[in-house]
Amino acid sequence: MGRIGNIKDRKAKQDSKRAQIYTKLARLITVAAREGGTDLEYNASLKNAVDKARAQNMPRDNIARAINKASVEHGDSQYERLTYEGYGPSGVAVIVDILTDNRNRTAGEVRHAFDKNGGNLGTSGCVSFMFEKKGELIIEKRKNIDEENLMIAAIDAGAEDFIVNEDTYQVITESCDFEKVKTVLGKENYSFVNCDVVYIPQTLAKIDEANAKKMVKLIDMLEDNDDVQDIHHNWSE
Repeated sequence: MGRIGNIKDRKAKQDSKRAQIYTKLARLITVAAREGGTDLEYNASLKNAVDKARAQNMPRDNIARAINKASVEHGDSQYERLTYEGYGPSGVAVIVDILTDNRNRTAGEVRHAFDKNGGNLGTSGCVSFMFEKKGELIIEKRKNIDEENLMIAAIDAGAEDFIVNEDTYQVITESCDFEKVKTVLGKENYSFVNCDVVYIPQTLAKIDEANAKKMVKLIDMLEDNDDVQDIHHNWSE
């Protein structure tokens, strides 16, 4: 294909992936606005959805259209939030957060992804006990960020842990303290690469190379599904 062709192909794939992420975020924003109103100040779920979109560099016009859609399209597709639990290859625990307007379609597609990649969809509660629900704020390491000041600000705001990674700082909170800590750090002009309430595994699962390849394919298949919002697992990559 040649170097230029390869570059164009990679860019096309990246653009397609970005468009898919924006589609999922727009759905999340619209549903949050329908459920709690369009005012970010009084709708924490909407504010969090918008913050997630901004962290992914979603254009402001796209965000505004998603919010506006909630007020102009009442009675259209009714989405419901679902959580599926199951086992990936070699028993890896997997939790999948769903936002769908057709639970039968989504259940079949999610089950197919598990079955095709050496796993199986389980019943509610089969793996969630292996995780703790926590708030997570990811901040990119930058020269203008003083690590100690950030740590003190996070702990003073109510964070329970502060983790220094290679390229990021990871602030962990109790799920009930997530919004408060995010608000405090946001007012101090810290920007987030990602911010959400997530499932953090209490133990990690190590798997061999063959099963790791299956796990990657399982995650890819789930991520390619527009109804899948988030995927949590305890695989030690």
